[in-house]
Amino acid sequence: MPVTDEPAGETCRWRGWREAAEAALYGPDGFYLRPEGPAGHFRTSVHASPLFAMAVAQLLLTTADELGPVPELSIVDMGAGRGELLTGVLAALPPEFAVRAYAVERAARPAGLDPRIEWVREPPRGITGLLFANEWLDNVPVDVAEVDEDGVVRRVLVCPDGTERLGAPVTGADAEWLARWWPLTEPGTRAEIGLPRDEAWADAVATVRAGLAVAVDYGHRAAARPPFGTLTGFRAGREAPPVPDGTRDLTAHVALDACALPGATLTSQRDALRALGVSAARPPLTLASTDPAAYVRALAAASEAAELTAQGGLGDFLWLQQRRPVPGPGGPGR
Repeated sequence: MPVTDEPAGETCRWRGWREAAEAALYGPDGFYLRPEGPAGHFRTSVHASPLFAMAVAQLLLTTADELGPVPELSIVDMGAGRGELLTGVLAALPPEFAVRAYAVERAARPAGLDPRIEWVREPPRGITGLLFANEWLDNVPVDVAEVDEDGVVRRVLVCPDGTERLGAPVTGADAEWLARWWPLTEPGTRAEIGLPRDEAWADAVATVRAGLAVAVDYGHRAAARPPFGTLTGFRAGREAPPVPDGTRDLTAHVALDACALPGATLTSQRDALRALGVSAARPPLTLASTDPAAYVRALAAASEAAELTAQGGLGDFLWLQQRRPVPGPGGPGR
């Protein structure tokens, strides 16, 4: 976006990117409150194939087995969109499998949604089961920092039209986060300050009394931070300039290694889905002659699995998995 040192006109209100994105995404008439929902503008793994929801269902079943008998098993979908993931998960579970399903979303409950899905603005606390956050953390707004010509790390300010300028130096906890997780030294280099995402994820994990919390997102690790950040926009299926005017998604990849709590694992979506039985292997040609319809179905599933696990695409998403042991009588975990 254009960066200027000139004062803006009277209609411009300079704000940090975190404040500007919060208003553009979740304020009155914000992007995520629009009737068409996120699916009207971009495609996630949930929309790419029902295999993704089936894999999450399998993850829930595996988590239930690890927990053993519990009074009530729950699944929580953070940033649920219009309930597409939970709808697919419930359809993929065995009919006799009992689970309480929560969709956490700021937008209003969509018409016709499965009545088994409870629509809430905040995750319930103390659940036992699976909390799943697919492409949620990338939409937790963060501030942007940039190094000026003198080597000072400054907060980037933005107008509603996307024009940027450099503000005050970054200090305090934000500066400490950058120093630890995304050090900036060269003039012109940029970073998204991920502290709000670390805190949001820690709060979400804390709602799980026992079970598993999973965050899935485009992300990066300390050894390969992008030198100019990743802030961008999406509108009507296309990448667009990041303009905080409410007409488009505003997203930035997540420093998921910074979000990770002790004991967490961080893997690619490719490896995570393969471990859950999602395979892009083509069906044997012999099936085409013995059962042509089954061959066509298996071929279509393999094609969808290939998209979900593709290198350079959805397969490069990172899965952050945090297990919460069943609390023992003497402490918070065993």
